[in-house]
Amino acid sequence: MTYLALTMHRPLLLEGEPGTGKTALAESLASAMQLPLIRLQCYEGIDADQALYDWDFSRQILHVRAATDGGSTADQIEDSLYDERFLLARPVLRALRESPAVLLIDEIDRADDEFEAFLLEVLSTNSITVPEFGTITATTPPIVVLTSNRTRELHDAMKRRCLYHWIDHPSLEREIEIVRERLPDVADLLAEQVVSLVQRMRAEESLVKRPGVAETLDWVEAMGLLGATHLDPAIAEATMGAVSKHREDAGRLHALLQARDYS
Repeated sequence: MTYLALTMHRPLLLEGEPGTGKTALAESLASAMQLPLIRLQCYEGIDADQALYDWDFSRQILHVRAATDGGSTADQIEDSLYDERFLLARPVLRALRESPAVLLIDEIDRADDEFEAFLLEVLSTNSITVPEFGTITATTPPIVVLTSNRTRELHDAMKRRCLYHWIDHPSLEREIEIVRERLPDVADLLAEQVVSLVQRMRAEESLVKRPGVAETLDWVEAMGLLGATHLDPAIAEATMGAVSKHREDAGRLHALLQARDYS
């Protein structure tokens, strides 16, 4: 799907549970293509100004004072006040101006409907109009990757604009490969046993939050730093906070460890 998004010049929308590697895919794409990664982290209450641009008011005030002292007229000062040097580019504007680049719009589901509609318009035209400055259009459209943890449903218009891909937790074999690649100094047996236990933990329907790959890596690394070469229950209990962030989930993990349900 990534290849098709690149070939068809369409945004790629990645949905999945937290920790499944959605952000990592965008990072890997930028690294593989040797392009800058420009990230817009969405959150509740974000608005267009925080994604597009702002004016450097402090520098503008200093400019007005200097121009006044230098004898410039009011019209001259006004004409120079909204110069490009005072324009502070936020992630979306940066991506349009600096493209080719990868624009990562992370956790779009945290933003509200109005912000989603604004993004849809920008992605459709690859241009932004700054009233005081003019229209800025990308010479080369940026590669856009949007991620969503599905805390709310995105609008159909956004999904129609994008190519869609659901990212699930990796299989046992794939997750072991990831751990070995990211933590090559960790004992193979420890990696296999921890991944097996995390996979069993994810299968529990009563979990508050299923651990992601990032938590698996943290847990393996923590036990490795304490000298573990295999999944020792005592060390696992001592480092449980790396993988389980809720008391209820820690209790279930404790039961799995006591049952030695990780072989």
